[in-house]
Amino acid sequence: MTHKDKALSLFSQGFHCSQAVLGAFAEELGISDELALSVSGSFGGGMRNGEVCGACTGALMAIGLKYRFTKADDISSKEKNNAVTSEFMRKFKEKNGSFLCRELLGYDLSDPKQQAEAREKCMFTEFCPKMVASAVETAEELMNE
Repeated sequence: MTHKDKALSLFSQGFHCSQAVLGAFAEELGISDELALSVSGSFGGGMRNGEVCGACTGALMAIGLKYRFTKADDISSKEKNNAVTSEFMRKFKEKNGSFLCRELLGYDLSDPKQQAEAREKCMFTEFCPKMVASAVETAEELMNE
């Protein structure tokens, strides 16, 4: 199963976009599916407020695990992590027009009325899977360089 297939499967099961993306990379990054789903569970819907797309957040968590920066004096790791993170955000925005959930969806998810309207318009089932796929593809491209 590809990363994209796994992410879309997790998303279709009802997991948040952030969980789907990080979960797709969990095994190869040395964490359990349960840990991936747990740590990324609060980031869907742009942290429930339409901020940075949860699919991006899940991808950034995967990038962080791949390019670990765990020692304050490890400037090389810090620079690599920062560079890949910046490149991911640039590419995602270039492909999708934004990396902010509220701009991508056209709805402010911090407003319950707009969130309900987005749900009625099937944004979470028809649009969000495209963002999950885009985040996985972009992260995969950068993590395989």
